[in-house]
Amino acid sequence: MKYHDVLRYLYGLVDYEKRRIERYSARVFKLERVVQLLEKLGNPHQAYPTLHIAGTKGKGSVAAMMASIARASGLHTGLYVSPHLHTFRERIQVDGIPISRSAIAELVEEIQPVVETVAGLTTFEVTTALAFLHFLRADVDLAVMEVGLGGRLDATNVITPEVSLITSLSLDHTYLLGNTLAEIAFEKAGIIKPGIPVVTSPQKPDALQVLRRVAEERGAPLTIVGQDVTWEPVSRSRSHQTLRINHTAAPSPFDGDYELALLGEFQLENATTAVAAAAVLQANGHPWATPEAVHKGLETVSWPGRMEVLNENPRLIVDCAHNPYSAQVLAKSLKLWFPHTSWILLYGASNDKDIIGMLRALLPISEHVIVTRSYHPRAAAPYVLADICADLGKGAEIAVNPQRGLEQASRKLQPGWGIIATGSIFLVADTREAWAKDAHLNLPMGDWVDEPWE
Repeated sequence: MKYHDVLRYLYGLVDYEKRRIERYSARVFKLERVVQLLEKLGNPHQAYPTLHIAGTKGKGSVAAMMASIARASGLHTGLYVSPHLHTFRERIQVDGIPISRSAIAELVEEIQPVVETVAGLTTFEVTTALAFLHFLRADVDLAVMEVGLGGRLDATNVITPEVSLITSLSLDHTYLLGNTLAEIAFEKAGIIKPGIPVVTSPQKPDALQVLRRVAEERGAPLTIVGQDVTWEPVSRSRSHQTLRINHTAAPSPFDGDYELALLGEFQLENATTAVAAAAVLQANGHPWATPEAVHKGLETVSWPGRMEVLNENPRLIVDCAHNPYSAQVLAKSLKLWFPHTSWILLYGASNDKDIIGMLRALLPISEHVIVTRSYHPRAAAPYVLADICADLGKGAEIAVNPQRGLEQASRKLQPGWGIIATGSIFLVADTREAWAKDAHLNLPMGDWVDEPWE
């Protein structure tokens, strides 16, 4: 199989990333399918230790941090994340390197006959199996697995990890996971395994109550960031920030100052969650999780598209905020890092998101608004976004695509102004690719580019 044939095959399966799911239930998401597939493949996910990360906001960043810490300790490390920015291959990485075109083509050709024997398998379920198998063939020492959706019924929830991490929970995918934080927390708490330590980012009371209850029921020791492990900001710059960690019960070798390569105040709690998880891992017999590895891992972590400064003059920032909470923390971080900058907002979102909630957070910091749409089939039409902006008291200019949006924004720039592109990971990807046409931005080869496989 050629790489393009592989993509057509995978996307030709049931793909809930491309279309709206009407309900999130065991009738739609069946772990039995994944279990059956993995059994036929020899249960590759049982061959190496794993970490499991769920959450609404920050799970990708924490996954990247944990993988960076593991690599800094010398572990041969797999990382599984979704969705991707520029190429499907980014979802399956070993030591920070995406799976090659030839490797994924060979794997898909190998397992396709097995896939055909399990009815109803989805794109994500098969991709998860591919990741497990690739990590086995690569002989990884550890695999960091990010949940795709929810947790309880997610295809990744077949593992028994060394530690489970749950990042900040907020209202997102409400039509699937529930209309309250408690309902959403119940789905995320599905990754908690009997006796396996759990680390949670700070949560609102309704969510924390559910996580506490499930952890207690399953005998899973629970560490709560913000209570058991706290942080405070120390300094910030345009390239990094420094935070101070403290374990409240007793002094810990993981206490102290850490330099973090990612910007945004929201990354402080993500980094603290990663530090807390490393401390739990070391306490549970994993000598690779050392303060030295954590320092190096946080100093060198890379996670593009999260309050990422693509250019300074003119200032261009992209961020994957895709719900009201993440838009609020983005707006707050922009004020902290760039207090004297006025913003042109380049905005696009998926039509199943809380667009009104996001715009309520973003419009007050915006001098001018340009709405557009990404390539993604669930992207909301720009005229719909413009109407919402008008209803909220702010006029919006329409751009047919992000590249045109950047061009229009550049013409509107005034001294002291910058551009913030946000609303979805798909808009961020398109914006980065549009910017890369005129800038020296090192992007991976796109999926549909007809070039050599590697």
